[in-house]
Amino acid sequence: MNLRIITLIIIGLLLINTVIAIITVFHRPRSIAATLAWLLVLILLPGVGFLAYAFLGRGIARENIFTLNHQDHIGLAHLKALILADARAAKDGPTNPTDTTQKAAGLIEYFDRAEDSPLTHHNQVQLFTDGKEKFAALFKDIAAAKRFVHVEYYSFYNDEIGNEFLNLLIEKAKDGLEVRLIYDPWGSPGASRRWFKPLQNAGGEVVPFITSRDLIRKTRLNYHLHRKIVVIDGTIGWSGGFNVGDQYLGRSKKFGYWRDTHLRIQGTSVLALQERFIMDWNASIEHYSQRIWFKEEYFPHPSELHQGHTPVQIVSDGPDSEEDILKGGMMKMLLTAKKSVWIQTPYLIPDDSMISALTVAARSGVDLRIMIPCMPDHPFIYRATQYYANLLTSFGIKIYIYQNGFIHAKTAICDDQFAFVGSMNQDFRSYSLNFECNTYLYDAKITSDLKQIFRDDLQKSYLLTPEIIARQSHWLRFRQYFSRLLSPIL
Repeated sequence: MNLRIITLIIIGLLLINTVIAIITVFHRPRSIAATLAWLLVLILLPGVGFLAYAFLGRGIARENIFTLNHQDHIGLAHLKALILADARAAKDGPTNPTDTTQKAAGLIEYFDRAEDSPLTHHNQVQLFTDGKEKFAALFKDIAAAKRFVHVEYYSFYNDEIGNEFLNLLIEKAKDGLEVRLIYDPWGSPGASRRWFKPLQNAGGEVVPFITSRDLIRKTRLNYHLHRKIVVIDGTIGWSGGFNVGDQYLGRSKKFGYWRDTHLRIQGTSVLALQERFIMDWNASIEHYSQRIWFKEEYFPHPSELHQGHTPVQIVSDGPDSEEDILKGGMMKMLLTAKKSVWIQTPYLIPDDSMISALTVAARSGVDLRIMIPCMPDHPFIYRATQYYANLLTSFGIKIYIYQNGFIHAKTAICDDQFAFVGSMNQDFRSYSLNFECNTYLYDAKITSDLKQIFRDDLQKSYLLTPEIIARQSHWLRFRQYFSRLLSPIL
């Protein structure tokens, strides 16, 4: 009798759990894939699933969305006027606006309409693929700064390189420079407010990104500041895939060599990076007195900037946007391609629309290649990546597995004509949940350099084949399929 009562109670609780799960998941609009994934978690993990949902499944707090959506585009009108004048000047220079930029005209127009991201013409771009070289050059630029240093990173570790970076910022703050830093606490182990205190004591300012504010009521662990931006004196900008931590310099036994791609930019596109930083700063501050107001020194006239000849477009995106702009740009690139699209990404978890775009491109004769790591940094995510790598291989897409350590680069190269380097991975998280920033480069020379880097990486990779997939164990395949079920919320 007691056993029967206990059984009925358990069944009743499970039914109540299921009903509440359905109400909870369908309470707000979300993709069908994410809805089903959360429904699976809430039903299979009673109690625990709701705890996970409380921190991971809810949308961004309304107050945060309001703050993000109502940020003034600091200096955008001024910025566009400078860029327009610079564009007119470009017609008289070596850059031919009807060449590479004409072939990517649809993509350029899409970003300008969707995200107010104007094309800039006069830029010089330097590529970095090694962490030691990247940080040596970045630190040299910061050491030479005269007016201000603005820093924004997803991961800022309390380790050797993190402390070296922090101490350099402290020195510049003591010298009287304006030093401001934004970080994502969830991506920055050990980088606590206390750790940043010496920088604040020296006159610098530090704020955690807005989505990490108010742990109990508003925190959404699923929404991260994933951008990597540094702006120095308004004339030099850095952006790409590297975060700040020893593992990014190959000092981790787990990962070994760390292969990433980052950009050093001089020219008018630095002004767009500057505006992105200011908007993120003004959204994240706790006190109105910390707000950054427009100053002409933040946006130098193009005549004061390096006069290179690379057309560049800075494009940012995040869950505060009504559409997945960077994902849309990736799909536009795939459907624009005539010859080839080569992609590098540490995480390959595309949604249905992206799978369709990838498949259409491959079956249209486009040489489509995707390079992913040989090891996980997040087990569930890597097993889901393996699942989609197997699936895309069956569609005739070439998947290469990089073996010389861990590849973290987020790049795509289209038709030997244009490319992007940025923070966006090819996964649900980067498409819809993270705050990202990509740099689009409409220059055949830079694209050629990126393609050569890809070719060099091919020498350290192997091609995933149906024979290799067939040898995968049943246990591994089960983990891949299970991870794939949760992929919309990973």
